[in-house]
Amino acid sequence: MVGEGVMPMGAREEYLARMRPRYVQADRAEQGRLLTEMEAVTGLHRKSLIRRLARPALGHGAGPRRPRRRQYGADVEHVVAVVWESLDYVCAERLEPGLLTTARHLATWGELALTPELEGQLGQISRATVQRMLARIPRPPSRLPQRGPEAANRLRQAVPVERIPWETAEPGQFEVDLVHHGGASAAGEYAHTLQLIDVATGWSERVALLGRSQRAMAAAFRHVFARLPFPIVHLHSDNGSEFFNDHLVRLFGEDVTGLTRSRSRPYHKNDSRFVEQKNATLVRAYVGQLRLDTPAQVAALNALYADLWTYYNLFQPVLRLVDKPIVEGKLRRRWDAAQTPYARLVAAGVLTAAQQEPLAQRYAQTNPRQLRQQIYRQVTALWQGTPALAEAAD
Repeated sequence: MVGEGVMPMGAREEYLARMRPRYVQADRAEQGRLLTEMEAVTGLHRKSLIRRLARPALGHGAGPRRPRRRQYGADVEHVVAVVWESLDYVCAERLEPGLLTTARHLATWGELALTPELEGQLGQISRATVQRMLARIPRPPSRLPQRGPEAANRLRQAVPVERIPWETAEPGQFEVDLVHHGGASAAGEYAHTLQLIDVATGWSERVALLGRSQRAMAAAFRHVFARLPFPIVHLHSDNGSEFFNDHLVRLFGEDVTGLTRSRSRPYHKNDSRFVEQKNATLVRAYVGQLRLDTPAQVAALNALYADLWTYYNLFQPVLRLVDKPIVEGKLRRRWDAAQTPYARLVAAGVLTAAQQEPLAQRYAQTNPRQLRQQIYRQVTALWQGTPALAEAAD
């Protein structure tokens, strides 16, 4: 839309076309006066007017470009299409150097009929011409089946995108994440930590596993299910395929009754803010960025996590957010009195007597100071390398 007082483009070009003969024939002083006039009429800058008037013809270009005459006919394009299909639709940079050689090879199998003229054209065709041909040749929409991502996407679509509310009071609402221990390189198979955090109580579960195959993930979840003293009601994860596959769906249906699931928005780590925070304080703080890629290292890490399970769940008090009022335009956070996850579970009344008794016995029989010292010895062994790891695992 043209603003008020602005000359439309068509009228401006017509005006400049009429003024150009006067401008070309005028002397320097007259050209200056004409430029001042045209600047006031068109609203264009003086330098822009000089450039436009100096052109052989006014306008935005030299007119429509004539289409390039084709040098190669449909027979050459057919040979290129057959060779391209035979090589699984490689790019023009890979197709052009061996185009003639591959065409001759296909001709020996009766896939193509070559003539000396065709061979001569195939030998001199350029990569750019091949690229233009490939853009015109239709290709199938999918070359190879992509079952993995399609299955993961299908399973994700059945799981709602949401967050576990911070004010959740019912134990069993878990956020889950997978922490990688690949170090500076993601090459090869390496260890991971599967971590679950209960939003209501702060109860934490960690299991180390080698790789993230369906079998390793299922074994890690079964370990958590067997050790957890209260049921999982809700499981919230990110969108990783390690959490969305048919094997884990069957596992959750068989081993957990009444479990509901949700997932984070892509690229929104704050949707899993509780487990992300504990990834830093309960995993990275001890393991750092070490690369762990042997069964001995995974065994040592699980021995460390077994002690951390007792230490943090039974003895480490945690704060819980109870209110987020806005005072004078600023968000204020209020926390309750610190309690251990074990104490919060007892207060919530979700533990039966049979579930509470072994926890009470473990609490009574554990010296937290000695347990902390043992944890730090294990961390030291983990950082010192594999020889010490074997002793720590034993």
